[in-house]
Amino acid sequence: MKQLLAASVFAGLLATTAFAQDTYNLKFQSSDTSGTAAFEVQQDWAKHVGELSDGRITVEMLPVGSIVEYNETLDAVGAGILDGHITDSSYFTGKDAAFALIGNPVGAYSSPEELRAFFNDGGGTELYNEILAPYGVHFIGPAAQTAEAIPSKVPIDSVEDFKGVKMRAPEGMVQSAFAAAGASPVNLPQSEVFTSLDKGVISAADATTLATNDSMGLHDVAKHPIWPGFHSLPLNEVSITKATWDGMPDDLKEVLTQSVKDYAEDLATRIRARDEEVAEKLRAQGDVTIHTWSEEEKKKFRQIAQEQWQPYGERSENAQKVYDKLTTYLKSAGLL
Repeated sequence: MKQLLAASVFAGLLATTAFAQDTYNLKFQSSDTSGTAAFEVQQDWAKHVGELSDGRITVEMLPVGSIVEYNETLDAVGAGILDGHITDSSYFTGKDAAFALIGNPVGAYSSPEELRAFFNDGGGTELYNEILAPYGVHFIGPAAQTAEAIPSKVPIDSVEDFKGVKMRAPEGMVQSAFAAAGASPVNLPQSEVFTSLDKGVISAADATTLATNDSMGLHDVAKHPIWPGFHSLPLNEVSITKATWDGMPDDLKEVLTQSVKDYAEDLATRIRARDEEVAEKLRAQGDVTIHTWSEEEKKKFRQIAQEQWQPYGERSENAQKVYDKLTTYLKSAGLL
């Protein structure tokens, strides 16, 4: 009887241990600030993961700067300080120019769906995981918001109007494109954009979408936004510590993969709708003037931006791989 009892207890311990190993409490950090439209969608994604996995995966979604700085999450995820991040990949351009090209090839896409197609159908996901592997990070999947607007304190209606404008632009391709257009880019985290505009440190900003800019209060101090966006549609990557991913059972990997596809659809749909709502609100306010560029001026800027791709491709072996893969896909899809 004692032997049977001992065997039963041992079997119970094994089952408990197996269940514990099959349960994951993950801490993800975003590059978005708390209270923004984008961060709300990410919080909903975290809840969705819990529901899809029947509670076997819980995700704590943290806003920018909670554990590490916005441009330090790649190392933090690889080291296991964070379990994952949702971020603009171009923030890591300082490590390899490939992050600029894959994260935000300015002038490449006009919609979130076009960006996702490169990763899902054009080999982008496989290539990005090859690039991320040495960092100990696994790329689950792509998402993207709508093309970014530009909150500005001064009217900007053409490429010519950018000349001499001191503006926030994240490190990488975006910064290079605005510099080539004549602006004076400043590298600031998104969390400092409002204060910098308010104090006159900058006059304009490549920040994020019209809706998210508005939720950050940017239109209270920058009354001349450029919208609809046309210049920048960055990858919003969802990645996890590679060791964690590799240790997960296949069914939970499938859960996370599906959850990111759902998140990508949700993000694009909700931000697009919010953009339209915010535009209507701003027009009704009367103290904000939305500047919509002509197709001719958009084309001028995109041409300037695309001229930055090849120089970035020449900066590293990985960047050249991205340049080759991206341009081949865009040409085959009739987008270049």
